[in-house]
Amino acid sequence: QVHIVESGGGLVQPGGSLRLSCAASGSIFRLSAMGWYRQAPGLQRELVARSITDGSTNYADSVKGRFTISRENAKNTVTLQMNSLKPEDTAVYYCNIITVASGSYWGQGTQVTVSS
Repeated sequence: QVHIVESGGGLVQPGGSLRLSCAASGSIFRLSAMGWYRQAPGLQRELVARSITDGSTNYADSVKGRFTISRENAKNTVTLQMNSLKPEDTAVYYCNIITVASGSYWGQGTQVTVSS
C-alpha cells in the first residue's frame, strides 16, 4: 500500500509564491516519476510538472519559468515551488507518483487559490 501526503496549499495574492510538498511512503518499488497535476472547476486534470527518475523534467507551457519541481529520491519527496502566481493557477493540485511495479498513485489534493 502506498500513502501520499501533500501540504503547502493556500490563498495567495497574484504575484506571490507558494511551495507544495509531497511525501510518498509504503510499498514503493521502482519509482519512475513524481509530479504535480491540477484541476480547476469545470476543467480536466492537467499536468503541471513532473520529475522522471532519469533526471529529466516536464512542465506545462503555462508554468514554465515560474514553477520549479524538485525531488529527493532517498526520501521519496517532491516539491513544487510556484512563483509569480496568477489567478489562472487557481486549482486543486494533486501529487502523483508512478512506479514501474504497481502503477500510478494520487494524493488527496491541496487547494491553491490566487486572488486579491
